[in-house]
Amino acid sequence: MEETNKESTKDEIKYRGIRAMPFVIGNETFEKLGTIGSSSNLLVYLTSIFHLKTITATNIVNIFNGTCNFGTLLGAFLSDTYFGRYNILGFASVCSFLGMLVLTLTAAVSKFHPPECGNQETAPICVGPTTGQMTFLLGGFGLLVIGASGIRPCSLAFGADQFDPNTESGRRGVMSFFNWYYFTRTFAVMVSLTIIVYVQTNISWSLGLAIPTITMFLSCALFFVGTKIYVRFVPKGSPLSSVAQVLVAAFKKRHLQLPEQPCFSLFNYVPSNSLNSILPYTNQFRFLSKAAVKTPEDHINSSDGSAVDPWRLCSIQQVEEVKCLLRVMPIWVAGTIYYVSVVQSQNYVIFQALQSDNQLGHINFHIPPASFIVISMLSITIWLPIYDRVLLPWLRKFTGKEDGITLLQKMGIGIFLSIVTMIISGIVEDKRRTLAMTKPMLQMTQGKGAISSMSGLWLIPQMALSGLSEAFTLISENEFFYKQCPENMRSIAASFFFVGMAGSSYLSSFLTSVVHKTSNWLAEDLNKGKLDSFYYLIAALEILNLGYFLVCAKWYKYKGRAGDNKVSERTDQDEIVI
Repeated sequence: MEETNKESTKDEIKYRGIRAMPFVIGNETFEKLGTIGSSSNLLVYLTSIFHLKTITATNIVNIFNGTCNFGTLLGAFLSDTYFGRYNILGFASVCSFLGMLVLTLTAAVSKFHPPECGNQETAPICVGPTTGQMTFLLGGFGLLVIGASGIRPCSLAFGADQFDPNTESGRRGVMSFFNWYYFTRTFAVMVSLTIIVYVQTNISWSLGLAIPTITMFLSCALFFVGTKIYVRFVPKGSPLSSVAQVLVAAFKKRHLQLPEQPCFSLFNYVPSNSLNSILPYTNQFRFLSKAAVKTPEDHINSSDGSAVDPWRLCSIQQVEEVKCLLRVMPIWVAGTIYYVSVVQSQNYVIFQALQSDNQLGHINFHIPPASFIVISMLSITIWLPIYDRVLLPWLRKFTGKEDGITLLQKMGIGIFLSIVTMIISGIVEDKRRTLAMTKPMLQMTQGKGAISSMSGLWLIPQMALSGLSEAFTLISENEFFYKQCPENMRSIAASFFFVGMAGSSYLSSFLTSVVHKTSNWLAEDLNKGKLDSFYYLIAALEILNLGYFLVCAKWYKYKGRAGDNKVSERTDQDEIVI
């Protein structure tokens, strides 16, 4: 029902579909241009303008990215339970704009950042930021965190809400929207990592941060202009309460025994307005099934057949929905560990590029260090149509499966490619450091050391492989969560991806700090450190992660439907070949 009229029925909803898309897609495009344009070059900004040490800047960026992603779980909860997607998106968009405005002021106003480094014959003297300057900067980061926590889990679902799911044109519109959504995201990333980063690095930080701030203002304006034609649904409560009820009821009945035929004997109730698929009983997590054991103390409502006390008696359907959620958790852990390699490769390739020869051929053009990350995006955009149009038809004929290879197989391939990426990154870094020590260029990087004569173009293979790895793992992980979680938990499932990225950022920050304190691998001057050894360490971590993932994939039971089997025993043994 619509937010403006709580008494309206489903038939009275006026879906605007395509008419709402210019506002939703425009909001998404400008929002991505703004947030990515501001955050993609933060490492360089913090080290060159605020004169922070490399390890400090890296940890700040990791924590910032991690908090943005982890906050999506709170944003999804508040949206689904209390405020609705429209209100959360509107509030979050304004917060993002204010955060970028603060970040722009730190560059434009001299009092908000440290003075430039003084010129000395031996080495430049760089003064760090004051407490007030850091507080103002971190305040801007806080506003950006609030904005990202609301926008990321809600924007895709809000756009899909504008189409009628009960009509063919509406379903086609949703598919078209998803395509445009990812297209505009990729476009925004490409523009941010090329044009905006170039302006920031070579022209002016003030102008380079003002551009994404203006685009975020346009994003807010477009979003609110379309207010009158949006479909806005009233929140119906969070599925997290259902999860809590099952856990509490199972704990209260932990001493009970399950009946011999639980699929026939357990309490079975499905609300008439439920949108979830009816799930078959499964033998995994049997202790949770005790929540559906009916005892003499349990009472049933005579009006609809539901439990009087849902914190003591839950339906087997409710229990199986929670089991679906728990079954994806081990896969989520593997995806979280995987993303550590992505975080570290994208962070340290910037520092590798800073101490490499970034001149493009014989022309007087130097590639901005942060723009090397765009190679991974190019790799994704080139690979996806090749896979969809060329490789997938062949795989369908070879495997006899409609999907060619399964989602878990794709994720396994992506994790394997991350191992190869880290090994190649280590080899390239060893070559870069050797040339920096034996054949350095005349220039010096401010606050670091000699620039290697190795061309920065040698960093392209590791970034291309990193993008290919992401295309296999992260996209498949998103689709996996969407398909395997119950329908009423898909908003929460959408936030799993970002929460996993948050965990990866925190884990990356912890790993970086430990390695920095126990070795000289991550020195300020890469020429004095051993970044290649750090890459090999991450490769070893991913090898262990691949083994863990294969075990989890073999154990995993796919979500079924009632009627497939009396007791679902379907596993992934025919999906992952070990």
